[in-house]
Amino acid sequence: MKITIIGAGNVGATCANVLAHKELANQIVLLDIVEGVAEGKSLDMWQTASVNVFDTRIVGVTNDYLATKGSSVIVITSGIPRKPGMSRGDLISTNARIVKEVTEKVVKYSPTAIIVVVSNPLDVMTYVAFLAAHKKPCEVFGMAGILDSARYKTFIAEALDVSPRDVSALLLGGHGNSMVPLVRYTSVGGIPVTQLLDKAVLDKIVDRTRNGGGELVKLMGTSAWYAPGAAAAAMVEAIVRDQRRIMPVCAHLNGQYGLADLYMGVPVKLGKRGIIDIIEIDLNDEERGMLNESAKDVRELMDELNTLNLF
Repeated sequence: MKITIIGAGNVGATCANVLAHKELANQIVLLDIVEGVAEGKSLDMWQTASVNVFDTRIVGVTNDYLATKGSSVIVITSGIPRKPGMSRGDLISTNARIVKEVTEKVVKYSPTAIIVVVSNPLDVMTYVAFLAAHKKPCEVFGMAGILDSARYKTFIAEALDVSPRDVSALLLGGHGNSMVPLVRYTSVGGIPVTQLLDKAVLDKIVDRTRNGGGELVKLMGTSAWYAPGAAAAAMVEAIVRDQRRIMPVCAHLNGQYGLADLYMGVPVKLGKRGIIDIIEIDLNDEERGMLNESAKDVRELMDELNTLNLF
């Protein structure tokens, strides 16, 4: 079993490290365009194997796509990160070209691989990878909802002073300020969160979740990496181990939720061949209205993509 991660930046390297510790593959290939970066980070991680007790071999390469041949899962983290004051729309022109190029290269050597996209702006970049890969939509999807829900769960756990492990939550929509955390579907140890926190507190948590990425950019001057890397690794684990987990994933919608020809976050069942099912949950009028607004924001970014004439 081989897993490839394209992009040896903070997110890609973190994902590789988490996957190695889980021993999901015989080999993890970390590829980057900058000479020596993937090789150095891979060697550094590999040298922790005897300390952290794992056997997965981590190999770093510079632009050598032949080394990725025969990968079962490919994680694409390539692209420039967000900087302070930069919107997700600002990233489209550069990152769309990058994602298109790397997707075409990886599918040449691993035509049956499942592709997980992490590059931003996530919803649009996942659509770019789908168009470039010429694969079934169930085999190309993006990581967003797991990260967003992790932030949401963390803020709820902090407010209640409980373990984040006891918080169950669901988010829909685009990966951005218009995402839709579903308070009505949120519980703590099986108890509806609305019985534990008042509306004013929950509204603040929802707002902080929607701006979670921007909060970290302001603090660090760049995008987050620990949580995104771990979230991507969780998706890879569900695929490799055929766990059939219910996860919020950026998936291709073709009529579900009344939306079509759009990649956006929805709950899915995830297994060895990718998305097994897209799960449609009942939404009230307010929730559906927020989802439609989020879809509108994603389509606006799609319009920017279309002006580039990449396909």
